[in-house]
Amino acid sequence: MLYREQIDKSRIPAHIAIIMDGNGRWAKQRGQARSFGHQAGAEIVHVIAEEAARLGVKYLTLYTFSTENWSRPVDEVAALMSLLMDSIEEETFMKNNISFRIIGDTQKLPAEVLDRLNQCIEHTSANTGMCLVLALSYSSKWEITEATKQIAAKVKNGELAIEDIDDNLISAHLSTNHMPDPDLLIRTGGEIRLSNYLLWQCAYSELYFCETFWPDFREEEFCKAIYDYQKRERRFGKTSEQI
Repeated sequence: MLYREQIDKSRIPAHIAIIMDGNGRWAKQRGQARSFGHQAGAEIVHVIAEEAARLGVKYLTLYTFSTENWSRPVDEVAALMSLLMDSIEEETFMKNNISFRIIGDTQKLPAEVLDRLNQCIEHTSANTGMCLVLALSYSSKWEITEATKQIAAKVKNGELAIEDIDDNLISAHLSTNHMPDPDLLIRTGGEIRLSNYLLWQCAYSELYFCETFWPDFREEEFCKAIYDYQKRERRFGKTSEQI
């Protein structure tokens, strides 16, 4: 039986975060340039976004480009930026009632890329279904550092007292303050680490790692991850008896 037929539609995780890893290795296996893998991976974004929306996921956050990725070869970064421009298909968002957001140090993005992204954000803002979030020029350490600076400035200006600072206040100053923390984090490509992604937000997320490279991660693999998630008991520090 297919995993998509076994999952409980009433217990779909509200927020799924994905580290889309393995594009380059997938291309190398086929004797192709890394850009070939990135192109294939961009196509899978649309596949998984549509499946997530169909299942009732409320937020889907995709690790698209990290702050560390700026150190990659110039031609690869340029190709990724060009691909980002070309792969934003508003038709997909509108057809599936998906709104679009971005998080990260977006001022580092080329102006034409940022303009294209902002257009899509504006045009899909009235959609009421799933919210697709791209983490671009993002790192969790950068995000937490920026939040700390904002809070420190408010304390300095007398807007906040040190005693006011708690985990809720910090969360409110993160770029993800418009959505709940991820219930499930998926990483494709065989690596078992978080790579500076949503470190604060994933404190209690269920983690799922698989060997499948991102360009091969299709609907059934996605449903398999959700099925695995649904078999787990989320206790948040409590005992099984307290749940």
